[in-house]
Amino acid sequence: MLQKMLAIGIIYVAIAFAWFLLAISIGQRTYHADDKLRGRVGELWGEPQLQLSPELKFKWTEKRTETERVVDPATKAETLVTREHEVWVEKPQILDKSHLSVDLRLDQRRKGLLWYSTYGVSFRGEYAYVHDEDRDGVLVITYRFPTQKAIYDNFRLEVNGKVDPKIGPVSEGDTKIVHQEIPVTKGARVPFAVGYQSRGLDWWKYSFGSDVNRVKDFRLDMTTDFDRIDFPEGTISPEVKQRSGSGWRLEWSSENLISGFMVGMTMPARINPGPLAAEISSFAPVSLAFFFVWMFIITVMKKIELHPMNYLFLGAAFFAFHLLFSYSVDHIDIVAAFLISSAVSVFLVISYLRLVVGMRFAAVEAGLSQLVYLVFFSYAHFLEGFTGLIVTAGSILTLYFLMQLTGRIKWSELFERRAQVTPPTSEWSA
Repeated sequence: MLQKMLAIGIIYVAIAFAWFLLAISIGQRTYHADDKLRGRVGELWGEPQLQLSPELKFKWTEKRTETERVVDPATKAETLVTREHEVWVEKPQILDKSHLSVDLRLDQRRKGLLWYSTYGVSFRGEYAYVHDEDRDGVLVITYRFPTQKAIYDNFRLEVNGKVDPKIGPVSEGDTKIVHQEIPVTKGARVPFAVGYQSRGLDWWKYSFGSDVNRVKDFRLDMTTDFDRIDFPEGTISPEVKQRSGSGWRLEWSSENLISGFMVGMTMPARINPGPLAAEISSFAPVSLAFFFVWMFIITVMKKIELHPMNYLFLGAAFFAFHLLFSYSVDHIDIVAAFLISSAVSVFLVISYLRLVVGMRFAAVEAGLSQLVYLVFFSYAHFLEGFTGLIVTAGSILTLYFLMQLTGRIKWSELFERRAQVTPPTSEWSA
């Protein structure tokens, strides 16, 4: 008996090591490809977008006098000369109104073993500035694009309801901006609007600036065509959430807000085949351990002889599930790959044990056990956030049934009796 248990343990360790190698192989295929594919997706579809609030500056001219020493070349005498000239002075301003509308449309794309959460966005921002300075001057509006690697269709910057055809993007370092200047007098109100359609990846955010800023009369209405909404770290949750068709209508609003936070949305992520296959393969030794223990106890109680070689083939049938799933998920839908792999593995176990023990034991005890410990435990990884709880509950239930089934067994007598009835060498006979 002890020799048999040792042999089963060695078989288990060997198969677990094979799973370890498979998980590493899947991880390399997935994450090495991600380094290349994410850049390609960004080039084709766009990058994550961070829309900054427009920057306002008020500038005016002031007369300054400067006194400098002038040396006469002939006499070497120094005289003080006073000159008067005009200089531009700038002062940052805040917006008096920011009413924004954002429409997000999810359009996920798959590359290799990974899904990417791409989206389309329609943005329109209606802003206003009220000039309450005593002096006249020029209002400078600076708009920065969310990202340089994106396409902006139907881009418009309207000031007082008009678009200046001469205004276009200019370079500022590594970024592109739109820069417009408007003369202002005391009490003047300057409404302006920005709008475009674009595409991005993973998330969309709106920022009030790099520091803690004051925001007056702010409202952002966001609509989505997807149900699973989530907000990026460092963003404010909306005040209003309403269902709208297949998605949501969200609203952020404040009359007078001082904040360094942002507003944003994280796109829903689909289950990625590569990471999921690697995760299931890494967890597979736990499933096989439960199956081997359960099969060992059941066969002892039913006085069924299973040779260690039988356990080797059963472990190989388990490994076939993960191997087939890992390489078929590249080419077919993840659910279809899971179902096909499960059916193949269960068929291998039942058809094999039918020859070794009999159809009833193969289909009932072994087949149902495999459905629980292989198929159900593997499916638990589809349920993000509940995997650990499901496996824990299954482990406790397994322990309970094993304790109930074996509570009356005298293990010392059982081991002694089996040692007397069966010579140790017979465990390895055919």
